[in-house]
Amino acid sequence: MNPKLRTLALMGALFTAVPAACTAQQTPAEATTASAAAQAVTPPTAAPLVTGLPDFTALVERVGPAVVNISAETAPRRADPSQQLPPGLEDFLRRFGMPFPGVPDGPRGGGVSLGSGFVISADGYVLTNHHVIAGADTVTVTLSDRRELEAEVVGSDEQYDVALLKIEADGLRWMRPGNSADLKPGQWVIAIGSPFGLDQSVTAGIVSAVGRANPYSGQQYVPFIQTDVAINRGNSGGPLLNTSGEVVGINSQIFSNSGGYMGVSFAIPIDLAMNAAEQIKQTGQVSRGRIGVVIQPVSAEQADAIDLPDTRGALVTQVEPGSAAADAGLRRMDVIRSFNGTRINDASDLPPMVGMVAPGTEAELEVFRDGRLRTVEVTIGGEPAEAGGSRSRDRGEPAAAESTGIARFGLEARDLTAEQRQRLGLGEDEGVQLIGAEGEAAREAGLRHGDVIIAVGSDSVGSAAELERRLEAVESGRTVMLLVQRGSGAAQYVTLTAP
Repeated sequence: MNPKLRTLALMGALFTAVPAACTAQQTPAEATTASAAAQAVTPPTAAPLVTGLPDFTALVERVGPAVVNISAETAPRRADPSQQLPPGLEDFLRRFGMPFPGVPDGPRGGGVSLGSGFVISADGYVLTNHHVIAGADTVTVTLSDRRELEAEVVGSDEQYDVALLKIEADGLRWMRPGNSADLKPGQWVIAIGSPFGLDQSVTAGIVSAVGRANPYSGQQYVPFIQTDVAINRGNSGGPLLNTSGEVVGINSQIFSNSGGYMGVSFAIPIDLAMNAAEQIKQTGQVSRGRIGVVIQPVSAEQADAIDLPDTRGALVTQVEPGSAAADAGLRRMDVIRSFNGTRINDASDLPPMVGMVAPGTEAELEVFRDGRLRTVEVTIGGEPAEAGGSRSRDRGEPAAAESTGIARFGLEARDLTAEQRQRLGLGEDEGVQLIGAEGEAAREAGLRHGDVIIAVGSDSVGSAAELERRLEAVESGRTVMLLVQRGSGAAQYVTLTAP
């Protein structure tokens, strides 16, 4: 054999033998420990390696049995033969949950909607969302022990999106309400419900914001709790809980581009929901306080125009005749800064505060007017028998009339006819329509053809000539507030700066 190959072979044998020699020198106890370590990374009864994380198991075990599944069934409806849908449109409407023309309370084919709820008393009262049971012919409640019970709908309220049900059963577990006013962003909260029909599903997260207005829901009286708790279809009506196991809200809505959870969920505060439930129990309906004003947020330009120190408050754009606000002497361009001593940071803060106060109650407003604060006493009114705006959505074409040019601002305006004012819900001497808005000042204010100017400042204008006089009197560089009605929306103040 080649001497070099013999040397390499001997070296290979030597290195191969080294591990065996080392192993042979271990004691029996050491060998046993090494073998056990090779078989198990951690002992079967090891202490947690990560500590300090929240554990909700005890909470869920205690309150979970009070959460129920709700099935709302709608029987097939007979359609109005005079209102037949084009081919394919019925599937489109059903897919997006839209109503069917000529069919009361739901689609012709009927169906079942699923949601969640929770027991609030030992005698069988259950809270859920109005939209879960709306239009249903029969409502079935399934308890956590799988008992199925037909529920009586005691009543519901669409504005608050709260419904009160009643079931008859023994041995019910029920939830204790907490104080939603004590919630703060960053607190842990837990949801239990039936997303996609998966009963008793538990999710957790934190409070993202409180007192949140949801401009897309049409629920101006609800100061929503925003969370990042995972909520999906079927969670509606289920409880939002604090870490003490108290219910602080009713899970109601999500914001989503896809239809699924995207990290923004909304819950109705439990104090508002329990107030509504008690009213339903006592009278069968919910009444809310109302003062009769139309309001908007305050912009920086508007605050500067009226010498308001900041943008906090609700700017009054309309006072309804005969309302509580009119009786108290509120005016256009007033800024309501507080209600019963509670600061109003944004215009959306005011309706929930007023809504929670019983009609006939005395309240105190802090109002900014003419450069100073003043206190206004108001007796809270109730909602009208038929809610809805008085302004028509049909503007029609303006009748032929001579126009007036306001060259300084690049505006051209003309008078409205009595018929047009009536259609718009305006007073006899209110409203001037713009038929031209070409100047730089007009463009910066966002004015455009078709806008109806109702007031300059707090004073109504009823003719193009009057509008011209008022605007020509504005000093150069000064800013004036115009109350403008556009399209089908509510009148809003805009700022116009004189060139």
